[in-house]
Amino acid sequence: MTAASSTPRALSFDAVAAQYAANRPSYPAALFEAIEDMAGRPLTGARVADVGAGTGIGTALLHARGARVVAVEPGDGMAEQFRRDLPDVPIVRGDGNHLPLATASLDLLTYAQSWHWTDPDRSIPEALRVLRPAGALALWWNSGALDVPWIDAQVERIERHFGLDRVVGGNGDGTHDALAACDGRLDFRSRRLRWSRRVPVDTHLANISSHSLFLVHGEESTAAFVEAERRHLLAVFPDGVVEETYEVGLLLATRP
Repeated sequence: MTAASSTPRALSFDAVAAQYAANRPSYPAALFEAIEDMAGRPLTGARVADVGAGTGIGTALLHARGARVVAVEPGDGMAEQFRRDLPDVPIVRGDGNHLPLATASLDLLTYAQSWHWTDPDRSIPEALRVLRPAGALALWWNSGALDVPWIDAQVERIERHFGLDRVVGGNGDGTHDALAACDGRLDFRSRRLRWSRRVPVDTHLANISSHSLFLVHGEESTAAFVEAERRHLLAVFPDGVVEETYEVGLLLATRP
């Protein structure tokens, strides 16, 4: 998918910004510990830009660890929700292909669930431009743990409903795509971190239906899937509480 063709999907989140903020999973503390370890410096005091920040799920955690973070977000609805949730964190409008940031100004540039919306032919040079020497570019994704039977079964149902090939974690994000896009230009190291959360069935359904795959197929298609999926989930989780298990794929490269 090119950056141009992905734009409608990327901006589809604007219409469901509040749903996204309320129901999407966060990230484990171990992720940020891994970033510090791989980057060779603490987040406290680091100058950081979080690109494709959305409603600020990742940005808030970077800020809480003491980073001097600014968010970069192209979507009107997402930026509005961000300002409501994080009024003390600066946000600028832009995207990874055209970063509105000064040259050699950052210790860390992060993309939480958002690198795949960029054109690497433009976003990689932009990353190299805004990072200081020895600064780091960090990309990460939450993906559903497909070795968990109910998650694998759900992904198969999503594929059938939308007529798709295998989707990673149910939303099409994947670390392998990012590795391929960066091949030969940045030397990435990677880690995988497993974590889980327990949420009501309704929260889980609101989470998955906030993915762009559902949003671009319209309310009727999404509603049909959600109604059927609720029955599947309650058969597995009769108490109405779903245990979502994730693997966070982290890629980090240090600027020469």
